[in-house]
Amino acid sequence: MTKTLFSKMSFGIIALFILIAAMSRLLPHPPNFTPIGGMALFGMAYFSKKYWALLIPIISIWLSDLVLNNVVYSQYYDSFVWFNINSLWIYGAFMLIAGIAYFTLKKMKITHLLGTSILASVLFFLITNLGVWFSGTMYTKDISGLIACYTAGVPFFWNTLAGDLCYTALLFGAYELIRRYWLTTSTVNG
Repeated sequence: MTKTLFSKMSFGIIALFILIAAMSRLLPHPPNFTPIGGMALFGMAYFSKKYWALLIPIISIWLSDLVLNNVVYSQYYDSFVWFNINSLWIYGAFMLIAGIAYFTLKKMKITHLLGTSILASVLFFLITNLGVWFSGTMYTKDISGLIACYTAGVPFFWNTLAGDLCYTALLFGAYELIRRYWLTTSTVNG
């Protein structure tokens, strides 16, 4: 009975964890120390219907982008920003990471989770820096400009890696603690 109740509640718990992780982008943090990779892995590992693993995190990221673009970075825009075209690179990276997690996290092992988290950081770095080069004006549109863009992004990669590892550990660890506590106390009390 209580295992069934937890199964019914798990959708809300997973969605709430993802929303909280996305909103943590609003807190002061080192550049690129974000929950994006961890959210992709967590959602894909635990949502039974995989479309939720894409939809809920993307909506959560978009909501945090609304606040970031219109409050934190409002001086850079002339009016209210519903959607930042540069975010497409972030959303694209997120979807690719989630797609890879679909295959790598079918069997939950720490080694799979660690390897996929590191891969998520690398992919995020490659895709978003390609986006900066492709859609920005800071770098020349040739191979030397692309190399300069990736070189300038290297310091941010380490924060991305740290953020992915940290948020992956937090999301998966907290969920497993809650799940085990719930199932243990329901067995004892049931």
